Amino acid sequence: MEKNTHFKERGRERAVQANKELVRRFYETIEQKNYGALKDFCHEDFVFYPQVDTPFPGVDGLVQSEKKNFDAFPGFKMSSKAMLAEGNQVAVCFIFEGNHTGIPFRGIPATGKDVRFSLMMLLRIEDGKIIEKRSHVDINDILRQLGVDS
Repeated sequence: MEKNTHFKERGRERAVQANKELVRRFYETIEQKNYGALKDFCHEDFVFYPQVDTPFPGVDGLVQSEKKNFDAFPGFKMSSKAMLAEGNQVAVCFIFEGNHTGIPFRGIPATGKDVRFSLMMLLRIEDGKIIEKRSHVDINDILRQLGVDS
């Protein structure tokens, strides 16, 4: 009985590590702005939630929601500071750093100001693909750094 438990535990640990690697490569692909390749990481039923009740279905929904934010900060970096995984979920804490020299961000023309803020992501994995991504960010912090009163 102990032998079976050991093998099951090792199998679960391998699955958790595979999920973390999938998420790491997914964000590496975003940072490289290789949006076309994101479909390789996402389940056909993928949904992105930038806010709790605001679903964007499919990879196209993710790109539609987020590309404009990334384009406002050309050359941005998203450094992973922590990644925790359990079962089919992976949580990642990032520090986003960029300079607002690109397209307008939320209607604010490029300011040339640097921003640095934290992002928290929770992803759910199914069948070896990301099926759900939830993003948590303090928009008011970003606006403050851009010199806008929120």
